[in-house]
Amino acid sequence: MNKKLISKKKPAFQITKLLDDYLANHGRNIKIPIFYDDLLRFQGAIEIFDEKGNDTLWVRTYYAEYERDEIELSLKQVYTILHADGSDTILPYLNIDSIDFCTFGNTKPFRIKVRNVLNDNYIFLYVKKADASRVYGLELEHLLSPNHINFLVYKDTLIEEHISGIPGDTFIEEHLENCSEQDKKALAKEFVKFNERCFVRLLADMRSYNYVIVLTHDFDRIQYRIRAIDFDQQSFEGNPKVYKPQFLKENNALVKMTLKVLAKESIDQYEKEERSLLAKRATSEFDRLSELINCMKKDNISTPEKIKELKSGLFELTGDIKFKKAKNMGTLLDSALDFIIRNYKNENPYIIK
Repeated sequence: MNKKLISKKKPAFQITKLLDDYLANHGRNIKIPIFYDDLLRFQGAIEIFDEKGNDTLWVRTYYAEYERDEIELSLKQVYTILHADGSDTILPYLNIDSIDFCTFGNTKPFRIKVRNVLNDNYIFLYVKKADASRVYGLELEHLLSPNHINFLVYKDTLIEEHISGIPGDTFIEEHLENCSEQDKKALAKEFVKFNERCFVRLLADMRSYNYVIVLTHDFDRIQYRIRAIDFDQQSFEGNPKVYKPQFLKENNALVKMTLKVLAKESIDQYEKEERSLLAKRATSEFDRLSELINCMKKDNISTPEKIKELKSGLFELTGDIKFKKAKNMGTLLDSALDFIIRNYKNENPYIIK
């Protein structure tokens, strides 16, 4: 545990009326037939172990017979709202194979396995308590990263789609040593870019179990992408280092590999590339991003002490007076994005100003 970097427990922040309106305007706030608290009414549960016999910290839940059918029907309807048009036409072809509950972490999510009975294909979706930090993190991931995120919020309940990939800690433990030299260089490049992306958009706590490694087979190589899967620590912590995965001890193996296979010039180049991509995305999504950051500026998602620590740290790193004048986390994020956009435009001679 990185006690000096990461708070032991982050409080949950309620979704404000302004953020709720933003979500409604962009199709994220849709009425759903079941709430997180409904799933807490399970009658019993059994522990789930992995293939090696290790406790996964998930339990499989069981519900009373008189309410099981209603809960499963509601979850099928949630699936159609998230992934289709919300109609009942496909409900007969869906089955809820399992409802698992996680006993670890802040959110204590439910993981729902939904299977198509016609072809046995299945997907997972997650039901969680809605937390403003996580909602901001999900939406910023959608707008500023290469990844699209599908989620819904209704009152105090958050529905998220499953993000596929190999958990970072599993990949480091079981696959990293077997990667070829070329694969290590490709993964190192992605880790540098992921590191920079998290820092600029102020997403903290990217320990190895909070992201996944996604492998895509191209005709002559494997492409790697690192995707965040936990967004609870969006713009909360005060120490700037916690926003850089390279400083979290769980990522030491990736850091050592990166320093071994990439020259400093390459690392600098990839950091600059990622800042340029972030600047482009922020510019192309300017209206929606401005609307979201306006919600953050009027919201309370951290403590005065952490805000003071972060604004001081970012000012020291950049020398940009905007960080020193920032009043809250929303203003700090706005200043960070403005900083990279200004630098991108100043450094690029082809930009029409």
